[in-house]
Amino acid sequence: MRVSFKLALNLIFRKILMKYYDYPKLFVLALPVTIFFITFFIVPMVQLAIVGGSSDAGLSSYFSILNKPRHFESMFATLILSITVTFTALIISTTAGLFLVRNIFPGRSVVLSILTFPLAFPGVVIGFLIIMLAGRQGLIGTITKALSGEKTVFAYSILGLFFGYLYFSIPRVILTIMAAAEKLDQSLEEAAKSLGAPPYRIVIDIIIPALKPGLIASGAICFATSMGAFGTAFTLATNIDVLPMTIYTEFTLNANIAGAASLSIVLGLVTWIALFISRSLSGQTIAVSG
Repeated sequence: MRVSFKLALNLIFRKILMKYYDYPKLFVLALPVTIFFITFFIVPMVQLAIVGGSSDAGLSSYFSILNKPRHFESMFATLILSITVTFTALIISTTAGLFLVRNIFPGRSVVLSILTFPLAFPGVVIGFLIIMLAGRQGLIGTITKALSGEKTVFAYSILGLFFGYLYFSIPRVILTIMAAAEKLDQSLEEAAKSLGAPPYRIVIDIIIPALKPGLIASGAICFATSMGAFGTAFTLATNIDVLPMTIYTEFTLNANIAGAASLSIVLGLVTWIALFISRSLSGQTIAVSG
C-alpha cells in the first residue's frame, strides 16, 4: 500500500511539474512580443485618443464626423468608394481566380504574375500609373483626342481614384480566392450537373457557399485597405476628399492636431468593426497589409 501511495504521489507531482514546466519558457518567448505590442500599438493609440479629446470641444470632437458637413461627406465618400471597390474586386477576382485554377494553358503563370504585379508598387506609384493612363497627358486622352477631338480625362476624379484602388485591391483578393478555389470539391458540381441543375444554380448553391470564407476574408482586407489608402489619393490630388486626405489636411494645413487625431480614431474604429464582423462570419483570422 505504501509503495502504491508513493507511486500515486509521484505521478501527481510529475503531472503538475509537466503542466507548469513550460510556463517560464512561454513567458520568456511572449515578453518581447508583449513589449513590442504595448510600445508600438497600445501607447500610440492611447496617446492618439487623448490628443483627439484635448480640443476645446472635448470628447464631442469624436462626433465631428456627424456634426461637420465636410467630415461627414468625406466619411460617406470613403465608405461608398471602399464598398464599391470591394464588390468590384470580388467579382473580377472570383471570375479570374476560378478560371485560372480550373484551366491550364500556356502563359498561365505569366497572366497570374501580371495580375499580382501591383503588389510590388506602393500607392504613390499606382497614382502615377493612373495619371499616365487617364491624366491630362495620358494615353486615353491622347487616343480620344485623335478620334473625337476632345480629351477624356478622369484620373483626378472619383473614377480615377476608383481604378487606382481597384488596381491594388485585385491582387490581394485573387490570391485568396485561388487558394480557396483549389479546395473546392468538384464532385458536388458534377452531381448537380447530373441532376440537371443550371449553371447559375451551381454557382449560387455550391461555388459561392464553398468560397464564402475566402470571399469574406479577402473582401474585408480589400475594404480596410481602401478605407485607409492615402498614397494614391495624395498623388492624384483628387477633388474628392476621402477621409485619409481630410486627416492629412487637418493635420498639416489647418494645424488641427486634435481634429486629425479624432478622425484617425474614427477611421480605425470603422475599419476594425469591418474586420471584426468579417472574422466572426468567416471564422478566420484576417490581417491587413498596407
